[in-house]
Amino acid sequence: MKKNLRNVALITLALLITSVTCCKSNTAMAESEAVLYDMVWKIVNSKFLDQTNNGQDWSKWRHKYDDKIKTPEDAYVAIDTMIASLNDKYTRFVPPKEFEEEKNMIKGSLFGIGIQIGLRDGKILIISPIEDTPGERAGLLAEDEILEIDGISTKDMTLDKAADKIRGKKGTTVELLIKRKGEANKKYRIVRDEIQIKSISQKLPDDFKLDERIGYIRLSSFMGKSVGQDFEDLMLKYKNKEGIIVDLRGNTGGLLTNALHISNLFLDNEIIVSTVDRYGYKDTSKSSKRCFSSQPLVVLINKGSASASEIMSGALKDNNRAILIGENTFGKGLVQEVKSLSPFSAGLNITIQKYLTPNGTDINKKGIAPDIEVKLSAEDIKAKNDVQLKKAQEVILQMIQNDKMSAVTH
Repeated sequence: MKKNLRNVALITLALLITSVTCCKSNTAMAESEAVLYDMVWKIVNSKFLDQTNNGQDWSKWRHKYDDKIKTPEDAYVAIDTMIASLNDKYTRFVPPKEFEEEKNMIKGSLFGIGIQIGLRDGKILIISPIEDTPGERAGLLAEDEILEIDGISTKDMTLDKAADKIRGKKGTTVELLIKRKGEANKKYRIVRDEIQIKSISQKLPDDFKLDERIGYIRLSSFMGKSVGQDFEDLMLKYKNKEGIIVDLRGNTGGLLTNALHISNLFLDNEIIVSTVDRYGYKDTSKSSKRCFSSQPLVVLINKGSASASEIMSGALKDNNRAILIGENTFGKGLVQEVKSLSPFSAGLNITIQKYLTPNGTDINKKGIAPDIEVKLSAEDIKAKNDVQLKKAQEVILQMIQNDKMSAVTH
């Protein structure tokens, strides 16, 4: 509500008008934040994958906090409490500051140390450090458990709160206490920086010599509006290569549209993925009738490969288009929609579908098994001995040789 103090002659009158205006503003604010809460309730009621909303009477939440929501913070707590009852770690309310950062990730940049984190069995884990960021340069690894952030224990800490504490202004420092299997707990002091999200890279691990007949693409994220086209452009440069290695290790996912775009490049009128919504409606996405590349293909995966990475991996494996090498993937077979809660500058990430691989497999909490299992130990990482990539090169060279022999035979 506007405060109009113009043409007020007496200070006492001015104070009175200001006081009345403030009271009305507080009432309006409470009503406004109650609208935000109800908006989230309605979205969950109509779109959440589980129609039973975790086996509860969802109507009981609608007016539960009507007399308690007075401020934005009250609304956020009430919404978080309501959503927690769904028992779905992927459905979450995103306050304005974090929602802006999510949008920045899609645009391709954010501030922090460059790690992707997740919550597993109540533990805050590093899913993957992002290439060429302060976190990677400091030596953080996938599966590292974050015990403390700036001296504060992460026990019972939400994923959002942990992420908020790790983010920060460029040039500031964050201290993480890290637990790593087989090693003593260690503190890492890391200076935050602007993180440029480089979703696609041709950069090979240090000292690795790749056969010149092979093209290598590291796809670290499906986030970013141009990722699909950027990948296709790089494939054009590799059109004369005899084989392709796509590295999805540590890729935690991103936009479904990018997973479909990239998978489509390798498939010929075949199923990429099927999604199933709360009503059981199944929507199947197929590739076009003309594939972009028929070159022998190997895909590298590990326990940090999740979501969109698993959609692509599952499509290529089930259609016998690629050989998967590495370790079992993360196991996230759910699809979220990002809802903008206008005009509150906040957002809601809500699980609206589950997905099935072309063979009809639900991989949620199970992941996708590689065709050839190759584990990468901490010792291998320290010694910069990428045994998974070595195996990928060995296999794809054999595939290239088999193709040549087949061509001669026919």
